[in-house]
Amino acid sequence: MAEAYLEQGRTWTFACALDWPGWARRGKGDEAAIEALLSYAVRYAAVVPGFEPGELHVVGTLPGNGTTDFGAPDARGPWDDEPQDEAACARLAELLSACWAAFDRAVAGSPAELRKGPRGGGRDRDQVAAHVQEAERSYGRSLGARVPPRTPWDEQRAAFDAAIRTGAPGGSWPLRYAVRRFAWHVLDHAWEIEDKRPVGGTGPRAT
Repeated sequence: MAEAYLEQGRTWTFACALDWPGWARRGKGDEAAIEALLSYAVRYAAVVPGFEPGELHVVGTLPGNGTTDFGAPDARGPWDDEPQDEAACARLAELLSACWAAFDRAVAGSPAELRKGPRGGGRDRDQVAAHVQEAERSYGRSLGARVPPRTPWDEQRAAFDAAIRTGAPGGSWPLRYAVRRFAWHVLDHAWEIEDKRPVGGTGPRAT
C-alpha cells in the first residue's frame, strides 16, 4: 500500500506519494489529482526499480498556496517532521539519484529542439536542463547545502546527496519534503522532455 496526501489549492490539487519521492501529479480537484498520480505509476516504475505501490491510501490533506496554484507542490505536513534514521536517509538519497538518472536519460535521448506549443511557446532541451540545474542550486539552500554558481552539475548533485545522507541538519526544509520537492521537479521536467520529443523520436509520451 502506498501512502499519499492531497495538497489542495484553488486552481490545482496535487496528489503526492509520501514514500516515493517524485511520484506526484496534479489535477483539477482531488479525484483528478489521484487519477493523474495513478496514471503515472508505470512511468515512475521505469524510474525506480522495485516500485510496487499497491493500493493507494490518502493519509491526509493540506491547504495549498500560491505556489500550488502556480503548479508546484509546496505544502509540508506533520509526517515531514518525523525523524529519519541513517537507513531512511540513504533510501531518500538513492531514490533522488534514480530520478536524476531518469532526467539524464531523457536529455541524452532527445534532440536539442523540442516540439513547441500551439503558439510556439516552450523551452528546448538545453534550456530545460539549465533551468533544472539552477532550480536545484536554489533548492540546495533550503536543504542546507549551498553551492556557488557555475558549479559542475555532478559536483552540485554530490553535495546534495551528501547532505541528504547526513539528514540535512542545516536545512530549513524538512528532509522528506526537500527530497520530494527535488524529485518532483526533476521528474516533471524529465517527462516534459520525453513528451515534447519531435514526432518520430524515441521514448514515451503522456496521453
